Amino acid sequence: MQVPESAIPGAYDKFPTIRVPGEHRAWQRGEVWSALADHADGGTVVIDCYPGTDVGGVVDAVRKALPDADVIDIETEAALPPDRIDALIRRDLTDDSVFGLMSHHHLAEFYDEARLDAVADRVTSRPGQSVLVGWGAALVPVESTTVVLADLPRWEIQQRQRAGAPNWRADNASAAPLTKFKRGYFVEWRTADEHKRALIGRVDFLLDTTRSVGEATLITGAAFRAGLDAAVRRPFRVVPFFDPGVWGGQWMKQVCGLDPDRENYAWCFDCVPEENSLLLEVGEQVVEIPALDVVLARPAELLGPRTFARFGAEFPIRFDFLDTMGGGNLSLQVHPLTDYIQRTFGMHYTQDESYYLLDAGEDAVVYLGVQTGADREEMARELRSAERGESQFPAERYINRFPAKRHDHFQIPAGTVHCSGANSMVLEISATPYIFTFKMWDWGRVGLDGIPRPIHLDHALANIQWERDTEWTTQQLVDRVTPLATGDGWREERTGLHELEFIEVRRHWFTGAVDHDTRGTVNVLNLVEGPEAVVESPDGAFEPFVVHYAETFIVPADVGRYRIRPHGAGVGRECATVKAFVRGTTDGDV
Repeated sequence: MQVPESAIPGAYDKFPTIRVPGEHRAWQRGEVWSALADHADGGTVVIDCYPGTDVGGVVDAVRKALPDADVIDIETEAALPPDRIDALIRRDLTDDSVFGLMSHHHLAEFYDEARLDAVADRVTSRPGQSVLVGWGAALVPVESTTVVLADLPRWEIQQRQRAGAPNWRADNASAAPLTKFKRGYFVEWRTADEHKRALIGRVDFLLDTTRSVGEATLITGAAFRAGLDAAVRRPFRVVPFFDPGVWGGQWMKQVCGLDPDRENYAWCFDCVPEENSLLLEVGEQVVEIPALDVVLARPAELLGPRTFARFGAEFPIRFDFLDTMGGGNLSLQVHPLTDYIQRTFGMHYTQDESYYLLDAGEDAVVYLGVQTGADREEMARELRSAERGESQFPAERYINRFPAKRHDHFQIPAGTVHCSGANSMVLEISATPYIFTFKMWDWGRVGLDGIPRPIHLDHALANIQWERDTEWTTQQLVDRVTPLATGDGWREERTGLHELEFIEVRRHWFTGAVDHDTRGTVNVLNLVEGPEAVVESPDGAFEPFVVHYAETFIVPADVGRYRIRPHGAGVGRECATVKAFVRGTTDGDV
């Protein structure tokens, strides 16, 4: 496989950081607990932990550091028993193996109020120091001198669950990772984010236990909030993560500098703040926090007032990579219509998406839309037969196949049957509800665990828009590039998305400087051509920010005007970015 000329070995930054301005300190390992003890000065300490945190490890570390303190695991002392929690959330989890209902539970519902009061009485009646630990420690009705948020990114939670960790207060250590993920996605993380959002503005300390409790890092709440403020005043990158898959390829290994001994890499979440981390440089230390904390704590500054008003504290744009170079086809799939996802799953917007081709082999194709004249009843029968393992689904008989080459951009509004073929490197630009994929046919494969991946034909058939046939798809979804403007050393094009989708995508080709403006809404960009570029502030509001080929970066709404030009190895070459933003949310409107 030939690596693109734009790719410089080792340039792709897998661990981008944001320096926290000001004089702040970070404590590590054993220093953490002595720092907390000094701050508490004998008073009550609350360590509220995101679900997935090693609460037992935190309890043990505190008991060792503060042997005279009464260290209380609040989850053991006051949470409802697992069977009662299971009963509470059963309706949200449903019987489906993948999909549930978006939970509206509050954390207090998972606790016994009388037992919380009993813990409070225990704390107030004891003359010595008390330390409350666990998810929900802040629910105990007692005055505290020190409040700590032990936070954890969702990607780390998933790694722990794959290694055998159960969900919160669940006896499911041996369950499939998909089962654990569903409980986290639909219930635990929704509840935890609501609870955490109320804590961010008042915590005294942030505790990072992403690596382990023994390797924990502690920063002050002031440093934590200063990092959030710094993020929304400049361009930044989240920490990407990579994962193998049955159809995975080899492109990212070379371009992104990944382990060459791994069989493949299928996915990269290059900008999914719900899942990704953010690395904050505090003094000489690096602290890892969920990127979602910026969305929860600074939504108007990050998203812009109109986008925030429309979506709330959710980041609506997702950039990720799908690598099938030297791999196989993705599953044949369709995403739910907005009305369907609202009625069926309680999600208020759907997974519109698009495929932007970063790279493509000579035989690369995209499956998109049904063929004109396709018999829907016959297609449904063939799909059900294939699901039962009785036959192979003849996709080419029913689904259009379009040749794909570098820089092609295919639009995929919800309800459109689609699939990226083998030997493609896709930058997927889409809305963020990233798990609502209804697989129709997986080419007779099993997953990496040796088990067939779930098929959801009933959901899929209820959402396919059959009128999106060969003619409609060709006219509406393929090769929709529209020239918009030109200047000295640059030109701008609209490449998508479809009018049914809420995301607008602009591509800029440039050999010189290009002026941009967020115009009051968040921008998400990727350097799709050229080895290196720099993002600058015309008035020096932020330090120059260097990006490399294939790196995705976020420009918060509050940044306003910014400029991008070739830099380093990119000077003298034509570079290109794609930029996504939410339609109808910019100042003056677009």
